[in-house]
Amino acid sequence: MKKVVLLGSTGSVGRSLLDIIRRYPREFELTGMSANSSDSLFIEQINEFRPGRASISSDKLAAGIQSKVSSRTKIYSGPGAASEIASKSDADIVFIAISGTSALMPLVAAIKAGKKIALASKEPIVSAGKLIMEMAQRHGAQIIPVDSEHSAIQHCLEGCDIRDVEKLYITGSGGPLWVKEGCDMSDLTTERVLKHPKWSMGRKITVDSATFMNKGLEMIEARWLFGVEFEKIDVVIHPEAIVHSLVEFVDGTIKASLFNPDMRFPLLRALAHPGKLSSDLQRVDLIKLKKMSFYKPDKNCEKAIEISREALGQGGTMPAVMNGANESAVHFFLEEKIRFNDIMDIVCKVMQKHCPVREPGIDEIILAEKWAGEEVRSFC
Repeated sequence: MKKVVLLGSTGSVGRSLLDIIRRYPREFELTGMSANSSDSLFIEQINEFRPGRASISSDKLAAGIQSKVSSRTKIYSGPGAASEIASKSDADIVFIAISGTSALMPLVAAIKAGKKIALASKEPIVSAGKLIMEMAQRHGAQIIPVDSEHSAIQHCLEGCDIRDVEKLYITGSGGPLWVKEGCDMSDLTTERVLKHPKWSMGRKITVDSATFMNKGLEMIEARWLFGVEFEKIDVVIHPEAIVHSLVEFVDGTIKASLFNPDMRFPLLRALAHPGKLSSDLQRVDLIKLKKMSFYKPDKNCEKAIEISREALGQGGTMPAVMNGANESAVHFFLEEKIRFNDIMDIVCKVMQKHCPVREPGIDEIILAEKWAGEEVRSFC
């Protein structure tokens, strides 16, 4: 039985992972979990799974949680509590589903403990990919991607030599605004932007899907996870959301990974790695599918991809600044303080003000992200 630590249990990915663990009680045991708030859902989760450890970022909330859960579960609290749980020795796999840049330090803690890590949070790899991958190699940690696109790429690359790869194609459904091509995007409401046609995701990632920044971030993530030059990574729009990525090889052949748009597929694959478990998840019915279509990204998608290419090209702390600025700008859009079209414009302005540190350490990465967020606040 694998012992699992889950960081970010109340988010959409965390909830999906807990559903997988419920389905396989003989395969997985939840021994640790974390959340950023003490809402009733987190308390319910602790009482259902009865992990040995759970963490909350607020010291003030910890006592209230402890009084409502079994004494079997020890409650940790404070800004470093999730990192402490991530590094505990009894975990066979640490699942990081914390949203945004706050996932970075728990990831670092798990890497330094030499853990097998299932990573659903793309932002740490975007901001500090070179450092993270070097650190993982140094400490013998293994990082298994959970994003559906990167899980699919890893699946396609199994048993292959990376030197035989000609191209990685990251697919995207087009997001909630694909049908709005050519329209005026300035007056889009948060309600409209958050209506994704295929996926049920958190608010921040859904906005990223609408701006197409999600694909830019995924391109940077793929560069570091798979060691492929950025020039060999491209994006195609696939509205059916059945093909989750493709790998083209030097001999002209292409491999693709297909599954229904349900995060439980890549979650189960990460948990079962390196094996596979039989599942009752709904399979792709090729006869009912009828067709699969692919398109070039439209003009509404280009800006985020260009920004991402620029950030990675400049390197150093620039990807962290782009990441931090985007996260903060999305926050202000969700708070209805800025318009949808303002998000990418503000990210560009913050990047233009930044002089990147060429060989940053983790502390400089964190400072760069924080600086970017403060600059966004000044624009807003």
